[in-house]
Amino acid sequence: MTILLCFFLVSLLTLVSSIFLKKIKTPKFNLPPSPSSLPIIGNLHHLAGLPHRCFHKLSIKYGPVVLLRLGFVPVVVISSSEAAEAVLKTHDLECCSRPKTVGTGKLSYGFKDITFAPYGDYWRQMRKLAVIELFSSKKVQSFRYTREEEVEFMVKKVSESALKQTPVDLSKTFFSLTASIICRVALGQNFHESGFVIDQDRIEELVTESAEALGTFTFSDFFPGGFGRFLDLLFQRHKRINKVFEELDAFYQHVIDDHLKPEGRNNQDIVTLMLDMVDKHGNADSFKLNMDNVKAIVMDVFLAGIDTSSVTMIWAMTELARNPRVMKKAQENIRATLGLNRERITEEDLGKVDYLNLIIKETFRLHPALPFIVPRETMSHIKIKGYDIPPKTQIQLNVWTIGRDPNRWTDPEEFIPERFANSSVDFRGQHFELLPFGSGRRACPAMPMAVATIELGLMNLFYFFDWSLPDGMKVGDIDMEEAGNISIVKKLPLQLVPIQR
Repeated sequence: MTILLCFFLVSLLTLVSSIFLKKIKTPKFNLPPSPSSLPIIGNLHHLAGLPHRCFHKLSIKYGPVVLLRLGFVPVVVISSSEAAEAVLKTHDLECCSRPKTVGTGKLSYGFKDITFAPYGDYWRQMRKLAVIELFSSKKVQSFRYTREEEVEFMVKKVSESALKQTPVDLSKTFFSLTASIICRVALGQNFHESGFVIDQDRIEELVTESAEALGTFTFSDFFPGGFGRFLDLLFQRHKRINKVFEELDAFYQHVIDDHLKPEGRNNQDIVTLMLDMVDKHGNADSFKLNMDNVKAIVMDVFLAGIDTSSVTMIWAMTELARNPRVMKKAQENIRATLGLNRERITEEDLGKVDYLNLIIKETFRLHPALPFIVPRETMSHIKIKGYDIPPKTQIQLNVWTIGRDPNRWTDPEEFIPERFANSSVDFRGQHFELLPFGSGRRACPAMPMAVATIELGLMNLFYFFDWSLPDGMKVGDIDMEEAGNISIVKKLPLQLVPIQR
């Protein structure tokens, strides 16, 4: 009976997919080139491995604009700076919505956040509030002392290892730094206090599981309709997503309940600011906010803020461990610029050390924390490099491939910070060959906060410590294997021995 049911379902899907393909292969459209596809699944069989590397291989064969069909979903992969500029600048408005998936919808409380919300009045209002109230330059500066205190705490912990001459797991060190900053800045909760609702190891696991849930596609995402939902039910594809959501929701609710106590809004953290917005807009006719809106924004800040900054610092330290020349030059430049007798480094020192800024740019180029900008979706027909892109097409921008384009970069696989020394190329969204934070209307609004954390953290570690590999390990032994789906991390932890300067 099961075999007959499967045969019937496959036959039905084959018929439906053939009708679908006939519809999209309209001769009047000049569609982008596509690899060969299979009935029902389309090009899903091409995605064996890390998606950014799979799409990279397809771009080498088919060009910088490639059309894929993932199940019944049309996806265009962009792999050049010129094509990225057409999407993010020329046609920014026409393709600045978001595709809806089960995972993003669940964790964003029905797309009530900023990152995953489709383009429309709600997103515009929320984005405006975020830029003015949460991530303005003044607000970012107001959190300066929190970042400085947490970086000092990190330096103290590393100093303890330096005294013992024992290796430091920098993957955990950087995660702890960014998590502690975000928990204080966003949630008003001190990560190091014994009363914190979730222990550090569980937070790390939860952030990883949440990223997997956001990046995991269900059958419903590829095969809209009852059949996709049936397969999700059959294979319990929603189970992991729901489990992660329930734990995150309980965590957010605990934080909100603390803030609703009489003494709970003394600190001007992001939850406090959001609750003030609920008080202001809760009864408005045009734009109402409730607790789900608060939780959705907290999700954006909590997950993205912790993950991406720590990943960037890990890759930067990994590349410097593999390139002792660069490490030595960075340390000499920082110490010469700041002097040798400093007891602490503060945010007043940010921007003073030119070579560190080059290192950060080169890390963004070679190891963007998100190899794809969060996917966009076209709202109307557009043309990219002469190709027709119909409405409701998902756009994937492979910034990992763009950062390694040999037409744009000399020796693109090599870590050479000096390439930016006489270059105007920056990472703030105006140069489309370097897009770690995206560009246009959907660019990351928290970029200033992320950059401040990364620069301050790295500057302190380079100033106060020299670094060596553990006994018996050589530069060539450093493993560079990647892992992840949304953010791409170093698979094996980075361990280095700090030496107090």
